[in-house]
Amino acid sequence: MSRNRDARSTAASLHRLATQRLPCTELTRCARKCFHTTTLARTDGVFRGLTDTRLPTPWIEAFRLQQQGKASGSHEDSPKERDLTPKKMSDSYHRVVLPLGQDPWLSDTYINSSGHIRLGTLFMDLDALSGIIVYKHTGPGVTTVTAALDRITIAHPLTEICDLEYSGQVTYASGRSSVEITCKVAKARAEGEPSKAEDVLLTCTFTMVALNPETRRPVNIPKLIYTTPEEEKIFKTGEAKSLSTKEASKASLLQTEPNDPESALIHRIWLRQLAYHDPNNSLRQPKNVVSMAKTQLSTAAIMQPQYRNRHQTMIFGGFHLKQTFELAFCCAASFAHARPTFISADPCTFRNSVPVGSVLYLTATVAYTDPPLLEEDGTEPSDSDTDKPMTRVHIRVDSKVRDVEHGVARSTGQFNYTFSVPKDLKVLPHTYEEYMIYIDAKRRVTLGDTQRKQEAIALVDERHDLPKDVNLIG
Repeated sequence: MSRNRDARSTAASLHRLATQRLPCTELTRCARKCFHTTTLARTDGVFRGLTDTRLPTPWIEAFRLQQQGKASGSHEDSPKERDLTPKKMSDSYHRVVLPLGQDPWLSDTYINSSGHIRLGTLFMDLDALSGIIVYKHTGPGVTTVTAALDRITIAHPLTEICDLEYSGQVTYASGRSSVEITCKVAKARAEGEPSKAEDVLLTCTFTMVALNPETRRPVNIPKLIYTTPEEEKIFKTGEAKSLSTKEASKASLLQTEPNDPESALIHRIWLRQLAYHDPNNSLRQPKNVVSMAKTQLSTAAIMQPQYRNRHQTMIFGGFHLKQTFELAFCCAASFAHARPTFISADPCTFRNSVPVGSVLYLTATVAYTDPPLLEEDGTEPSDSDTDKPMTRVHIRVDSKVRDVEHGVARSTGQFNYTFSVPKDLKVLPHTYEEYMIYIDAKRRVTLGDTQRKQEAIALVDERHDLPKDVNLIG
């Protein structure tokens, strides 16, 4: 808000000077003075309340250090003897109020053209929030990077523009290098007053990894301890999630071939594809069936210093996340020729960091549609409402980075988003790679449906068992 006031004050000063017909030199001196006091921009729009107290380094200084082969982080990130005493959940708790309802100029950054919350910007803020929380747990002497984002679902869509509360804390840490941080966004209430279930917009979990700033190797961090039955339940959930993630990676299509039902489905879709192009077969590809290759949408952008994180030479993970989400939205809209409604962000992985000055390539693809073209038994799904059809569209965004000389490309992550569109549409894979993308997305959608059902059951149990004023995340 102070930045907007500065801008308005500057404009007013210049207007007064211009209307008073002051000499050009005086006007120039005043303009320089006014613009000199403009506040420093922060990582492409991250809310000012989500910047920590560590002193940033101007890019020109970080660049010179990089050219000299020296570390460009602050002295607090230098390796040192660290305190690994176990910490409580409350030690890392952090809460920030985003005053959208009080500051219409601030809302300019957060509201989209339809007058709703711009979710990509919220995701960026949440990544910044997780950075503050993890630093409270690890303490100085380490570099922390975002490794993954767990599933995000909208619990209760906002119907008004109001103050929002960001809050979160460490919810699982075994003492090794990785740490789980759970964050939530809710309608803001008075300090100390817990959020009600109907106030919560979304909840998400980040996995972050602590690294030695010089060697970039994983280092141990303090173990998390719980002190109440509620905290124990949260910790055990995080522990189970960590184990299931490791098991899921072993069953990845990169490690194992499709199972029997999946292989049979691939064969049936391939036969259907052949039938569409067989001149002796009356079956033709319907207009609402679109080849996967025709759904792709790509972007390329040079990564500027203004998008860097506090490690100075790498791009902020929240900015990366925002870019992938907004491209996924555009891909779903292009596919459906309709405005998509966000349903969930499925588990996303950050494989490699994105250096300042590199070229970031993003490719979004419609990977799966539900209802699908064919069920696993080969039958065509029946529409539940032919008058008002609705399709879930799963978008996969692949991210890679090259230097400006276009050397070897490195994958920087895979991001998965699901939207709903008011159309009856199907996506059709053709190549083997597209079939693998299709099956992987189908697995994610099925797993998401299962988890949502389990969460709904657990929520009912929690409301039955716990007092009404219990706030599990703070």
